[in-house]
Amino acid sequence: DGFSIVSKRGSEVMDTFIRNQTTNQIHTSSNHSGGIQGGISNGEQISFRVAFKPIATLQRSLPTMTEEGKVQILHPGGRHDTCVLPRAAIIVESMAAWVIADHVLWSGLDTIEKIKKTNL
Repeated sequence: DGFSIVSKRGSEVMDTFIRNQTTNQIHTSSNHSGGIQGGISNGEQISFRVAFKPIATLQRSLPTMTEEGKVQILHPGGRHDTCVLPRAAIIVESMAAWVIADHVLWSGLDTIEKIKKTNL
């Protein structure tokens, strides 16, 4: 649900745990949190949306300030990307993989044998 959740009450977006009567497996009744609750995977599919700020470097002069507080104009030169979109999916996928791998290692699953035993 991502960005739309901010305008809702907590009671409207709770991912409560329930037992599937057919499979007897425990899962959440919804996936408003995108599979992560309190920084921990809740077993549901992990999904998220991202937003990027506009590219800060432009091909025009921009005001800035020195450490002494003096206004200065920067005249950037060179090639500047006008849009991050062509790289956005690669950036997000790479960082998501990095963070998940980091959490797997922090959880103590630091060998393939340990990971295989958990049925991940």
